[in-house]
Amino acid sequence: MSARKYSFKNALVSCSDKTGLVEFLRPLAKDGLRIVSTGGTATHLRNAGLAVVDVAEQTGFQEVMEGRVKTLHPKIHMALLSREGSAEDASLLRDYGIEPFDLVIGNLYPFESAPSIETIDIGGPSFLRSSAKNFERMTVICDPVDYKMILEKGGLSLDERQLLAAKVFSHTSAYDAMIAKHFAGEQRLEFRDHGLGGEHVRALRYGENPQQRAAWFRSRGETAGLHQATILQGKELSYNNLIDLEAAIATVREFSGARICVAVKHNSPCGVAIGGEPAEAVKRAIESDPQSVFGGIIAVNFALDLASAEILSGIFLECVIAPQISREAADIFIKKKNLRVMEWPGLTEKPESFQYRSVSGGFLVQTPDQVETRWSREWRVIGPTPEDVIKQDLLFAWRVCAHLKSNAIAVAESGQTLGLGMGQVNRVDAVEHAIARMRRFHPNHRRPVIASDAFFPFSDSIDRIREAGIQFIIQPGGSVKDDEVIERVNEHGLTMVLTGRRHFVH
Repeated sequence: MSARKYSFKNALVSCSDKTGLVEFLRPLAKDGLRIVSTGGTATHLRNAGLAVVDVAEQTGFQEVMEGRVKTLHPKIHMALLSREGSAEDASLLRDYGIEPFDLVIGNLYPFESAPSIETIDIGGPSFLRSSAKNFERMTVICDPVDYKMILEKGGLSLDERQLLAAKVFSHTSAYDAMIAKHFAGEQRLEFRDHGLGGEHVRALRYGENPQQRAAWFRSRGETAGLHQATILQGKELSYNNLIDLEAAIATVREFSGARICVAVKHNSPCGVAIGGEPAEAVKRAIESDPQSVFGGIIAVNFALDLASAEILSGIFLECVIAPQISREAADIFIKKKNLRVMEWPGLTEKPESFQYRSVSGGFLVQTPDQVETRWSREWRVIGPTPEDVIKQDLLFAWRVCAHLKSNAIAVAESGQTLGLGMGQVNRVDAVEHAIARMRRFHPNHRRPVIASDAFFPFSDSIDRIREAGIQFIIQPGGSVKDDEVIERVNEHGLTMVLTGRRHFVH
């Protein structure tokens, strides 16, 4: 008789995701593996010709309560938790006629696809956690991706089993966090026990710099996410690409009802424009700041066509993302093999999820910012009331400014940014940067407007704005020197709108 190829003798199998399960178990069963399984998994395996022992045969107790109770039984968990080398545990298993499990395969009900009380898995997390706790003597698998590696190796080292166990605890943690988030519902702001659980999407080449390790995770329970985008071509996405893509997409989502193109560089928009046709929006966004867009990210809220692709292929970009990309556009992009081209139909859908940021020893949580999408009657107008076309530009600049790194200033005209100043440690510098870009790239401006993400602390910025020939300002107000700022606006004969709400991005 030939020696066993695989070390596994007794397995517990209960999977929601049955991808590759039969192909994985068939050679193990041929090598003598005993398989204990439940419900739909047992049926799936039997239909594929594999011999299966029902859980009820293992426990001597039928499944009850419509399947709510099946693996929650001492004869399951004794076989999972028995310790290697423990005479007492071995004696107990013999007394009850139980063979210890040395392989467990399981993953959890897809609660996110049909959230309800009945889709909350109880037995699954329990047997997975028991198995992972006992990784020193057994192998536990929750991700079908690991099947190939295990078949190739035949047996795993202690370190490899420990890594699989860690994956299980991550899996169950993400699952619990998703359910907790669902239960909290609209009261989530008052919910103190935020869980950061996620599922691994892919390892990244490196982080912000080559010496940093990085990985990409998706939040379980989210109905939309960047991981759903299809990568049509190009190099592997980097950590920085994903950060920039998020900034570009967030800005695109700020606008609906119009074709918008957003160019992002180093996590801040550098060019934003509306156009009647796709190619017009793309052309105007690039022309907003043709220098900064080099090596940047482009996101749009419309289907990219041939004319748009021809414009974009004429400059060096890291990535292009759109809800849809025509075949003709894809044929143009294919000539630039390193360009990452992504298609995501759900790009324009705004999620309602929390925003997280790590700090030393923990993390911060906040709700997404809500930027005003329409002109408000509650806004205070200082000076002559602007006509409607100017109101539209002020609102456009205001919404763009809300997505720039603070301190932030946006100069715009006719649905196009002319100059953006962001990430400055004082507001005067942000004003001067934005004006300098306007003068450099748009010297023939007619009636530009300017937006500030937070109040002007002093009147010096108003002087710079007047010197640049800008007549219209929008800002939140709220400075202790508001009266001084307003006085200067009146002296210069400008119009200033006070919104009463700031939009910092740190």
